[in-house]
Amino acid sequence: MQVNGTIVSRFQSLLHYCSENGRVCPSPIKWNELWMMLPNRSRRNNSDAPAQPLILAAWHEASNEQKAIRFREHLAWAEKHGGLDGVDTFLRNLSESDWYHLDE
Repeated sequence: MQVNGTIVSRFQSLLHYCSENGRVCPSPIKWNELWMMLPNRSRRNNSDAPAQPLILAAWHEASNEQKAIRFREHLAWAEKHGGLDGVDTFLRNLSESDWYHLDE
C-alpha cells in the first residue's frame, strides 16, 4: 500500500487512516464492538490479553492521549494475532460520526 507516495504496511496504513481528520478512537459503542472482534482477547486464557477499551466510566476519566494509546494497542494486538483484516474492514466502514475526534 502507499500513503503519500511511500510504501507502507497494512498496519501502518490503518494507523494513518485512524488518525486522519483528528480521529482519536471509535465512539464507545463502536470501540467495544472492535474490542469484541479481537482474537485471543480473553484474559482467562491469556494474561497478556489487551486491556478493555476506555469506555463507560473510564471514557470521562481518560485523556485523548490515553484513549489513542489504548486504541493503538488494540490495533497492534489485532495485527499480532491475525485479526487485522477484519479490524481494518470494520474501521474503514465506520461513518465519521462513529469516531471520537480531538475537537469533541
